[in-house]
Amino acid sequence: LVQVLEQAGANVTRGYVGGLDAGNWRTPILDHYDDTDLCTVNVHWHLGAEHLSEGQYDYHGTGPAYKNGTNGVHGYHDRDAEDYTSYEEHKKMKEEKGDPYDRRRLGAAGGWEERLGLRCHHYNDEDEMFKTAATNATDPYVWRHCVEMMVGETYEVHWPHSAAGACGTEWQYQTPFYDGVFCKEGIVNILTPLNTYEKIGVQGQVFTIVNSDEEEYQYENLIDGAWMDGKDKWVDVAKYTGSTTGTTRNNEMCSRYAPITWQVDRTCHMISAKSFDKLCYDMKQKKDDMGGDLYPHGAREIVADYLVANNQQSRK
Repeated sequence: LVQVLEQAGANVTRGYVGGLDAGNWRTPILDHYDDTDLCTVNVHWHLGAEHLSEGQYDYHGTGPAYKNGTNGVHGYHDRDAEDYTSYEEHKKMKEEKGDPYDRRRLGAAGGWEERLGLRCHHYNDEDEMFKTAATNATDPYVWRHCVEMMVGETYEVHWPHSAAGACGTEWQYQTPFYDGVFCKEGIVNILTPLNTYEKIGVQGQVFTIVNSDEEEYQYENLIDGAWMDGKDKWVDVAKYTGSTTGTTRNNEMCSRYAPITWQVDRTCHMISAKSFDKLCYDMKQKKDDMGGDLYPHGAREIVADYLVANNQQSRK
């Protein structure tokens, strides 16, 4: 007997059907969020993918090796300090106002540790655009705004949306994202009649970071939502009801923030480090301090079938 509501992130492979009966009344938002009363209230990302899309981001994806030699998934890994703005560097920069990252787990060697999720299939350690300082890149990318990001790695970006956000004001974007989602009272109802899946939604899109100036990898407006180009980005989208994610949840400890709508791009895309760094720059310009989301969060394990809603729909 399952006594919890549906969870995320799910298997979003086309044709997949979850094992939890969501009934006929609990359906995801099918419209684009811009065509509803929801607005973007936050952006953050996870180390590796929290969703599963077979052939795109899955158990067979690859990425940079870490200090412990691991090149797989499902573990805690220390990154090479040459490849990113380190915890120590960032803490020094934030010294005057205090550092928001002290709550993060520190590894035995003094490095950060976050759970690595699934990976895409783009990575090629012999291709210059995937190389870092640690792998002898000719001109390694120097991160200026994002913290502990790595070229060649897979990240799943989330844009929480809410009808209860401070839409159209200087306080629209907030960290933590719960502050933005529940900013206004009297809109989101967690009791009868439940309307969370109609008033809260998340966009999810998975990227591999590349060090390239080629136009096809550039996008300067990640702050406002998923990359949509009418060609290959946001053209095959899974829509279902689930929950919030993150490593404090798993298949034994579920999220109580459910059901909410998820719209997830089934395709993994490559994006330039420069474009992703621009996202972090834009976050720093917001009225609320979004410093707690400038680094990749750990990835929740893929949700077990019996906890995934059976209401996944597609847009292509």
